[in-house]
Amino acid sequence: MSAALLEAAEVDAAALERELATDLRRRFEDYNAEFARITRRAARHFVARDWPAARADAVQRIELYEQHVNQAIEAAQRLLGGESRDRRRWMGIKRHFAELIAGRPDSDFYRTFLNSITRDVCATVGVDERIEFTETSSGRASGSVPIRVHPAGDSLQRAVCELLTDLPFAGLIADPDAFARQICRELTPHFDSRRQSAAPQLVEVIDAPFYRGDTANVVGRLIGDGSITPFVIVFRHLPAGLRIESVLLARSDISSLFGFTRSYFHVDLPVVSAAVSFLRSFMPGNSIDELYTILGRAKQGKTERYYALRRHLAQSFDVFVNAPGQRGLVMVVFTLPSLDLVFKVIRDKFGPPKNTTRAEVMDRYKWVFEHDRVGRLVDAQEYKQLRLPAARFMPALMQELLGECGSVCRLDGEDLIIGHCYIERRLRPLDLFLRDAESAAAEQALLDYGEALRELAQSDVFPGDLLLKNFGVTSQGKVVFYDYDEVTPLHECNFRDLPVATNDEDEFSAEPWFFVGEDDVFPEQWLPFLGISPELLESFRERHGELLGPHWWRSVQAASRG
Repeated sequence: MSAALLEAAEVDAAALERELATDLRRRFEDYNAEFARITRRAARHFVARDWPAARADAVQRIELYEQHVNQAIEAAQRLLGGESRDRRRWMGIKRHFAELIAGRPDSDFYRTFLNSITRDVCATVGVDERIEFTETSSGRASGSVPIRVHPAGDSLQRAVCELLTDLPFAGLIADPDAFARQICRELTPHFDSRRQSAAPQLVEVIDAPFYRGDTANVVGRLIGDGSITPFVIVFRHLPAGLRIESVLLARSDISSLFGFTRSYFHVDLPVVSAAVSFLRSFMPGNSIDELYTILGRAKQGKTERYYALRRHLAQSFDVFVNAPGQRGLVMVVFTLPSLDLVFKVIRDKFGPPKNTTRAEVMDRYKWVFEHDRVGRLVDAQEYKQLRLPAARFMPALMQELLGECGSVCRLDGEDLIIGHCYIERRLRPLDLFLRDAESAAAEQALLDYGEALRELAQSDVFPGDLLLKNFGVTSQGKVVFYDYDEVTPLHECNFRDLPVATNDEDEFSAEPWFFVGEDDVFPEQWLPFLGISPELLESFRERHGELLGPHWWRSVQAASRG
């Protein structure tokens, strides 16, 4: 080929790459705009108490990212034709894309969007820094969080009343002064009234409320002379009207509200990264990845978690081991002792009595991902084609992964490739916690286990497998569920009384002598299998005895049907 023709071909190639980069930027912006439109509808749903619409929007917003990524992949493949997997072509597209998004707010979101496309089109295993943006090449654009400031002066109540009248749902507040007095009764004990310097001088709130389900959360901080006190006012819209559910001032309570067992907020933020920085200023224990996720940017949360994992592997020396707790029949679960995460890989075959399939397990995890987690379900993030150093695995764990998860695990040189897994926060299994804890802490955890079952049921979730090993205890002492291979909607369960045997043959039969349907549940049978120690059993029966019969569960089903 002559020099002139070669130069023309290079010009055409550069134009094609620039065209596709421009198209992908536009597609991300279309996604972002639609995400924002869905998010803003939460305010209308809250005022109207239209919870079915709010739930539908929550699911739609979660599914939105993959829809736009898939459309972008199809467009790229059409435009590139036979060169769609040419990594040299994607290197050029990445270069033009970087120029197009430079300086844009939340530019990391654009980068993650392109990574999602290149990884799928090129079937990337691990990371290919030639065609993917990596942490070293990304930088968060500057931005700010819209803040409303209410000077307190000599009257905190007046400032709070102004705050209330500025809320987008202020029309629901019949008596702002009464609400303000109630809030101030919660706020003022945290300040020494004998020292004027300790009193708050400013009340600052993020301009947009954080909506989730039937609650709206106003997040802000009280600024005093040298003091900053974060707070969250939780409003709940009930059939009888709006009420103040709680005023959170303890950092642990606020951290839990933004934690990994909660469903995602709907909050209209112009620059999400700026909000993450603001929130971390008084929740330093909440990781960046979890804050992005809880604000509805689950894909960016996954990206940040992966970046953090890569950093940790580069700076640590310990090895992956089986996670503490009983060995599961469905998953191989492992962890790095120095990292508060667990990795869950589905086995190729499940031992009895499990009769589910890989596809069914994945469907259940997806269902939980889209469901209201009510603070009792751990957020499990799905990862594909992870590349981890094989030398960092205990030999027995490596053998188990290759032998029992061989359909998704393989060695590639010095690395272990995991084709599919879930990553969750690591918790202390409840059965181990009860074994090791002092009696008061053990009793509190077991009673909270019962509360977890109640709250899950009231959100139409039945864990399926109620064994204590499937529940964990958070750092705040809260019991949450994390094993989803048998989870099911509560309304699909048939809670039955245990039939009474009429003869010795039936009573001592090793197998059920009565018909048991696929969806039948017998709560009276649970207790012997839970392994609750005798000293804790009485407390559990006293508080939660009704859970050990079908009537309470049926009443919850009836209430949910209206």
